[in-house]
Amino acid sequence: MEYTIGHTHSDARTDAVPNAMLWSGRVMSALPSLFLLMDGIMKLVKPAVVVETTVQLGYPESVITGLGIVLLICTALYLIPQTAVLGAILLTGYLGGAVATHVRVGADLFPVFFPVIVGILLWGGLVLRNPRLRALLPLQAV
Repeated sequence: MEYTIGHTHSDARTDAVPNAMLWSGRVMSALPSLFLLMDGIMKLVKPAVVVETTVQLGYPESVITGLGIVLLICTALYLIPQTAVLGAILLTGYLGGAVATHVRVGADLFPVFFPVIVGILLWGGLVLRNPRLRALLPLQAV
């Protein structure tokens, strides 16, 4: 079998995205993206509530700006179609750190599971709008 770079005949069935699925994926991706962009911007602006919360979670104030920059870069990568999968992978790591932080300080269930929900929305939206990613998943129609 010959392998070629670019589109082949077999790619045609994975390139089309039904309109409803595409828009559902965009909306599902937009919700966590807007939250993460706002969170990243707030880390750069550093209002008192962000500084207080970060310090309460055990981090020094000096890391807030760096966290904001990392979050904004990862979210930007997620929003660019060509780098969306890389962005999703990096954001999964970032959100995993948020889960670990909240578990470490003994937070209630909502702060622990909220990053998980954000991650599910990120990946769910990406899967709905990316047929190549859907083709990789071992999901079957019932």
